[in-house]
Amino acid sequence: MSPTAGHVSPTAPLDELLPEIDAGLIAACKFTSDCPDRLAEAIRYSLLAPGKRLRPALVLMACEAVGGSRAQALPAAVAVEMIHAYSLVHDDLPAMDDDDLRRGRPTTHIAFDEATAILAGDALQALAFSHLCRSVDDPVLAYRCVAVLSQAAGPEALVGGQADDLAAEAGGERTLAQLEGIHRRKTGALFEASVRLGGLLGGADDASLDALDRYAKPLGLAFQVVDDCLDHTSTQQAMGKRIGKDQRRGKLTYPSVLGLEESQQLAERLVTQAVESIDVFGIAAWRLKWLAQFVLRRTH
Repeated sequence: MSPTAGHVSPTAPLDELLPEIDAGLIAACKFTSDCPDRLAEAIRYSLLAPGKRLRPALVLMACEAVGGSRAQALPAAVAVEMIHAYSLVHDDLPAMDDDDLRRGRPTTHIAFDEATAILAGDALQALAFSHLCRSVDDPVLAYRCVAVLSQAAGPEALVGGQADDLAAEAGGERTLAQLEGIHRRKTGALFEASVRLGGLLGGADDASLDALDRYAKPLGLAFQVVDDCLDHTSTQQAMGKRIGKDQRRGKLTYPSVLGLEESQQLAERLVTQAVESIDVFGIAAWRLKWLAQFVLRRTH
């Protein structure tokens, strides 16, 4: 589809990428007999669950924006979605956010059991890095990709953000700075890693990688602001998960700190900032610009 195409689905720029992403995910879930059947089933249940695939799409879109082919970036798209899926499986556990519904289906620990869910998450985390190492032919480039993704998934990013999120829920610091710090790591880091991985595999120079970083930082934050707002305004059917749970648990969210209207205005400012940061790529970045607006307009 071209950026000026006529009567098409409003999500066509994303929908066009889903067959590539899903084919890559399915191919990465073929295990030998050494992987127990129940574990393999839980891994596939978690990874192949229906979803928007925003993070792997960002990888492919960033690669496209810097002049690469999407096929070059597919290994990183798969790896990013593996890390995302693992984080959801673990975040949903009773010891974490204690959720029983994800993407309109029972969470992994409900569909299987807690131990199997933990092991499936463990396996997905390891698989992400294994997949990168096996699928990126240039060893130096593979090293750079592993470094980017491992940093985003580690204690100073995704895991650290979840730790502070849990601490805030238990009565810790409840300021805007703390909230931004949580989501810059818990949500934003993987958005930033996604576009950087796409840029790296598309052959981007340092200036282009910097522009992608400037796009991803506000976009990742905007995604979380919108997500927090949707907990107030959307429905369980639309979201595929429990609604109002954040409010009932006293969770630290943007509406709880800023109010709903100011939170929505913040999301708009962040998306504008993200879109402006990639003007340097011209028409090649049309999907990235579309995705930023999609994040702002999404209803689930």
